[in-house]
Amino acid sequence: MDHEEFDLPLSREANERLHALVPGGAHTYAKGDDQYPEGLAPVISHGEGAHVWDVDGNRYVEYGSGLRSVSLGHAHPRVVEAVRREVGRGTNFVRPSLLEAEAAERFLATVPTAEMVKFAKNGSDATTAAVRLARAVTGRSLVALCADHPFFSTDDWFIGTTPMSAGIPDTGLTVTFPYGDLAATEELLVRHAGEVACLILEPATQTEPPPGYLAGLRALADRHGCVLVFDEMITGFRWSEAGAQGLYGVVPDLSTFGKALGNGFAVSALAGRREVMERGGLRHGEDRVFLLSTTHGAETHALAAAMAVQATYTEEGVTARLHALGERLAAGVREAAAAMGVGEHLVVRGRASNLVFATLDERGRPSQEYRTLFLRRLLAGGVLAPSFVVSAALTDADVDRTVDVVGQACALYRKALDAGDPAPWLGGRPVKPVFRRRA
Repeated sequence: MDHEEFDLPLSREANERLHALVPGGAHTYAKGDDQYPEGLAPVISHGEGAHVWDVDGNRYVEYGSGLRSVSLGHAHPRVVEAVRREVGRGTNFVRPSLLEAEAAERFLATVPTAEMVKFAKNGSDATTAAVRLARAVTGRSLVALCADHPFFSTDDWFIGTTPMSAGIPDTGLTVTFPYGDLAATEELLVRHAGEVACLILEPATQTEPPPGYLAGLRALADRHGCVLVFDEMITGFRWSEAGAQGLYGVVPDLSTFGKALGNGFAVSALAGRREVMERGGLRHGEDRVFLLSTTHGAETHALAAAMAVQATYTEEGVTARLHALGERLAAGVREAAAAMGVGEHLVVRGRASNLVFATLDERGRPSQEYRTLFLRRLLAGGVLAPSFVVSAALTDADVDRTVDVVGQACALYRKALDAGDPAPWLGGRPVKPVFRRRA
């Protein structure tokens, strides 16, 4: 089907229903229809494995499933069975269930660099709990976060630093440091001597950490008396079962996990050193820290899902499969882009298990217009790919099909570059960045 004929009338109608009832038309900004070409934002009916179907009946090979959370594929049998078993036994009680101990034991066996763990439902609560613990333990107020990482929490200490800071008073209590630059971080800690409670960052992201970088941060945190926090929402499981801390051998004081941990079910974790974590407990003589206290934080079915995910990863070598699939995809996309003469404009970046792509214009600058052109052709070819983040349910045939469609998209990309104007291929307004001041 030619891209100009591709139409999603039922999805358009469903998007209108959503916008009338739900602010933003979705429950996550990154899932908003503003992130997709105009009129081509599929509303999902269901998913199975690496495929999803929209309400118009189109099937897609899906990437970035559930914002990287569904790493085993949709409706994974082992996870579904574990959830079904617990749902039939009750999901939430007035006292802890034994499953909470079992889930904690399983997690700490999988991530042995941590000594205690507390579960919650979303990543923001876990990272904010880490910040609260760090402030309590150090008696300091400033939070130093990595400016090169896109998201840490929905809470004020982070959102106040973004262009979407409406409704948040400026406390001046968050400072930033660049990734990979120990000298700049040390300068920050010296400038704010005795004031920084924690350093918080993703241990790895689109680039590998420079040699010695994470160990250097560990040493800086120790020297300046601040807590080192690794946000492992993305790196957890995708880098290794034990997270980036397990892969690179650098132990943070606290770390946070989510996304892949539940394969789409709502579960996150705050983990770390016993003496720090216990400040949120009952067995110490210091001021109590209101750490994580959520009505649904230990729902049995979500913890059962997490246990099934961890068992599947360790027994079936899922992380290695994600890397193998990602390497096949990255190689194919780069080859297709080069063959169409756009190898320097459609750029694949990141670890094989967490691939993203950049769309660059005639002068090599990031372009939302070229991203729109590219996404339109992918959607018309049955590929739903806000990123190229793989799930283990993909087959080699899925990846090869994706590469074929990417090749078709790159042919259009070349036409637009030659014309010096992608506008004829956009079909409407360009896709928009998530963080922006005005709607």
